Amino acid sequence: MKVWDVIVIGGGIIGLSLSLALRRRGASVLVVERGGPGREASHAAGGMLVECSLETPPALQPLATASARMYPEFAQEIELESGMNVDLRDQGTIVFFSKEHIGHLPTRDPQFRAASLGLADLERLEPSLRRQSLEDKDLELAREELDPTRSLQEIGDWLKSIVRPAVYLKERSVDPRALSAAAWKAAKRRGVDFSSGDEVTAVSMVEGRAAGVKTAKTAFQAAKVVNCAGAWSGQIAPLAFPTRPVKGQMLCLLMPSRTLLKHVIRTPEAYLIPRSDGRLLVGATVEEAGFDKRTDLATIQRFHRAAIELVPELRNGKILESWAGLRPGTPDGLPILGATATSGYFVATGHFRDGILLAPITAEIMAAVVEGRRPEQDVTPFSPMRFE
Repeated sequence: MKVWDVIVIGGGIIGLSLSLALRRRGASVLVVERGGPGREASHAAGGMLVECSLETPPALQPLATASARMYPEFAQEIELESGMNVDLRDQGTIVFFSKEHIGHLPTRDPQFRAASLGLADLERLEPSLRRQSLEDKDLELAREELDPTRSLQEIGDWLKSIVRPAVYLKERSVDPRALSAAAWKAAKRRGVDFSSGDEVTAVSMVEGRAAGVKTAKTAFQAAKVVNCAGAWSGQIAPLAFPTRPVKGQMLCLLMPSRTLLKHVIRTPEAYLIPRSDGRLLVGATVEEAGFDKRTDLATIQRFHRAAIELVPELRNGKILESWAGLRPGTPDGLPILGATATSGYFVATGHFRDGILLAPITAEIMAAVVEGRRPEQDVTPFSPMRFE
């Protein structure tokens, strides 16, 4: 029976990226995937590479920043090895904040590369966005309708006071489906082995250490095992990691023109992610719904209305598809990265909404940990031991 150096459980972008990193260092690798590589959370993701946001836990910020800045080289390497385009875009993001959030922006953080946007800036960057104020020629009518005693300046100030604050962030986005497909192809070309449609039920143990995996069909042997099974990580014996599925629904539209929207748009109601081929993703929910991946018509319709409210011309767009995916959540909102108490058994899961973003840095960290090297980043906050 063939024996591998490392078995990676899970063929999402985390497992694929790690398999590439390990193979680059000369290890023989087998990826065992319950379905098809890249067909679960990675397939459902939006692909926003959010380097800094109000939702990013402080402990995760250094990894998020480092991984975001690794992306051009990471994507280029995968594209060269696979011969496929992953649609890495760098036009940036326009974020509309609720007024209560604006005071909490980390604008003094040197890593937070942002610029405040006025109405003229929005008009210049994204002319397709719904106008956020009345033009000067309409101010006369507004003065008559609102209060004849108010000056144009007063009405203008009032209008500005109700406009939601907006900033431009120098962020990238990527197509997770294209990225996963390219990573899978690159891994195969590099000599990584795959067993697809084969659910891992347990990690095999010999004298108290990991020795491979048992699946619903067979068993495989390896000196080391890494659990990258996402929302299903906690279901693999003998260790029960506290991961849970967090559902996210999303809608995909075909824009009337490929250049209708250039930037990613984020609002409290929805986010819009344009693709270079003219598709536009609109999402996404955060739901505690177990392993239920069904979509809800009312939710999808709400996303459609939100998109049209932001970009009225999307009324002429075509609905292509809708879907739901299951992100791996953890009790403290941080990923689980590192060695377990079982010799030869490692884990890289719980990335929640940041699996696509954190793929490059996770691969480097886990490759070092599996090889017994000290990673460059401090991974203490992410240790599996914190749940024991």
